[in-house]
Amino acid sequence: MQHHEATPPLAIARGEGAWLIDSAGRRYLDAISSWWVNLFGHCNPRINAAIIDQLSTIEHVILAGCSHAPVLELSARLAKLTGLDHAFYGSDGASAVEIALKMSFHTWKNTGRPHKTGFVSLKGSYHGETLGALAVTDVAIFRDTYAPLLRHSHQVMSPDARQAQPSETAADVARRAAADLEAWLVEHAATTAALIVEPLVQCASGMAMYDPEYLRLARALCDRYEVHLIADEIAVGFGRTGTLFACEQAHIRPDFICLSKGITGGYLPLACVLTTDRVYGAFYSPEARLGFLHSHSYTGNPLACRAALAVLDIFEEADVLAQNRAKAAAFNRLLEPLRQHPRVRHFRHQGMLWAFDVADTGPGFAGDVHLAARENGVLLRPIGNTVYFMPPYIIDSDAMGLMAKIGLSVLENTPTSPVQRARTVNFQV
Repeated sequence: MQHHEATPPLAIARGEGAWLIDSAGRRYLDAISSWWVNLFGHCNPRINAAIIDQLSTIEHVILAGCSHAPVLELSARLAKLTGLDHAFYGSDGASAVEIALKMSFHTWKNTGRPHKTGFVSLKGSYHGETLGALAVTDVAIFRDTYAPLLRHSHQVMSPDARQAQPSETAADVARRAAADLEAWLVEHAATTAALIVEPLVQCASGMAMYDPEYLRLARALCDRYEVHLIADEIAVGFGRTGTLFACEQAHIRPDFICLSKGITGGYLPLACVLTTDRVYGAFYSPEARLGFLHSHSYTGNPLACRAALAVLDIFEEADVLAQNRAKAAAFNRLLEPLRQHPRVRHFRHQGMLWAFDVADTGPGFAGDVHLAARENGVLLRPIGNTVYFMPPYIIDSDAMGLMAKIGLSVLENTPTSPVQRARTVNFQV
């Protein structure tokens, strides 16, 4: 709150495509998709029209004992896309993780294995900030304050490719991390319900990217040791990594997939957990105590479901993934001078997500970059010394050029020491 006294939040009045416009008429390129949720731009005409049309029929109805056309259609289409036939809806990403964790534990309990109560996640993982999700999160600034409230979980080695030794590839790091997971499962599989991972990119820990080999090996290990695999695709799903879902790149199917953020194109809160026939069967009983008694007031909200259906329509009809590949190639060319800059470490790219670490940063680097980029009409939120771009998919060449210029200016103008930081950071592009 004190930070906001010194730097008031932007007063955003409206949005147009990839741009946000404040109350004074200043424009800001939304280079982070409004915290990774916006896929097809602000005030997208097609998503707008779908929501307006839905308003004329039903805005919301309880999903306990009732149903409606948008949630039925969305469930069927997501099942076809994921290969997971059963959908359970929530309100946001953290609630999706809570649903998956509870459902995994309850499945084992209902099938006669009540001792499988533990969870394992990756070092540096982030899965949300409600208590269950925070228990499998390993980002200290979010977790440490609430540690006394959290159920213990175990973290195994991350396959983050930045850990590669001089002779190693990203796939080698993935195999080392999988060996660490296996060592844990050998000892603890009997009491472990599930492994939860963010496929291919651990976003909140500095956009840590890894090879699909880890997902392939993790799937095999979970099968061998009878542990569920939960894929948290909340941030990386819906095309962000280059395929509709990140797990596709490893050719695996998880036991649970958690979806939110981009599912509605950044319009309305919605979460969905999809799972298998086997999990569904564990709850198929006339006894209430065996049912999955979990609910949210706005579960399966029709307006949000219509927005999600419009998002899927755009993917199907506009060949979005192919267009994204072309845009990514063009942006990579623009970023080549940045990649070669002497302060850049671990430049990395996955689908429509770019990140690089900056060497020799002083205290307050992330805040300095945020404010300086804002002054130049770009909304960025670095994570520590990691700068990343995660723009909406409708980004054009001019906006990509602006992001590339801002990236270079970050490297040339941000201070590298407390003494330098004492000067005002204010670069122009």
